Amino acid sequence: MNPNGRTALITGGARMGREIGVAMARLGCHVAFTYLTSRASAEEAVAAVRAQGTRGLAIEADLARHDAIGAAIDRVVHELGGLDILICMASRYVRRDFSSLDAPAWREALDADLESVYHLALAAAPHMRRGGAGRIINFADWLPASGRPRYRGYLPYYVAKAGVVALTEGLALELAPEILVNAIAPGPIVAPPALSDEGNREVLQATPLGRWGGVAEIAKAVRFLIESDFVTGETIRVDGGRHLN
Repeated sequence: MNPNGRTALITGGARMGREIGVAMARLGCHVAFTYLTSRASAEEAVAAVRAQGTRGLAIEADLARHDAIGAAIDRVVHELGGLDILICMASRYVRRDFSSLDAPAWREALDADLESVYHLALAAAPHMRRGGAGRIINFADWLPASGRPRYRGYLPYYVAKAGVVALTEGLALELAPEILVNAIAPGPIVAPPALSDEGNREVLQATPLGRWGGVAEIAKAVRFLIESDFVTGETIRVDGGRHLN
C-alpha cells in the first residue's frame, strides 16, 4: 500500500507515536492520534504532521470503553475522509506484585492492552474494506513475542501482549485478503528517564547490537508493514537481537 493520500489512526504512543505519525506524513499520509490524558502532546503531534503538508487530528478517547472506540473511528472517517491504516500503540505498563493483583487490576490491564486492540480492529475493518484495502499494525512486546516472561510484577501486561500476538494472527486470517494485519514487538528502543547508569549498562550488554534502537527504527518497521503487500500475520521483533540473550 502506498501511504500517499491515505489516512491513518495512531492510538497512544506519545513521543513514539508522534515520530511515527510525522514519518507517515512525510509520505503524504493524513494522521489522527488518540490520547487519554496527554492532550498537549497529541496537539503537538498534530502540529508536526500538519507541518509536513498533510491533515492531522487529535481525539480524546478512553480506549478501555468500547463506545469511545467507535466514536473515535467515526470521527476520523468523518473529518479526514476515511480510514486506511490503524496503528494500535496504546498501552498501560504498570508493575503490580502478584500478591496484590486483584480482579479489577487484571481486567484493567487486559482492557487497555488487548481488548482495545480487538475492538479497534472490529470498528476499523468495515471502513477499510469499503476503501478496498487496509493495514492494521498492533504493538506487542519482545518478551511475549519470544515466549520469555523475564520480569516479575508484570503478569497482566505480559499476558495481554501475548494475546496481541495471537490476535494479530487470527485477525490476519479473518480479514484477508483486503486487510493485512501484523504486529511490532519493540525491545530496547528508548531508555526510560529514570533508568540508572547500571541498568543502562545491563541493557546494552544484553543487546547484541549494543545500543538503544531509537524511535526511527520503529518508524522504519511501520513503513515496511504498510508498504508490503505480501506480509500478514507476522510479529516483527525490533529489539537489536535482545531476544537472543
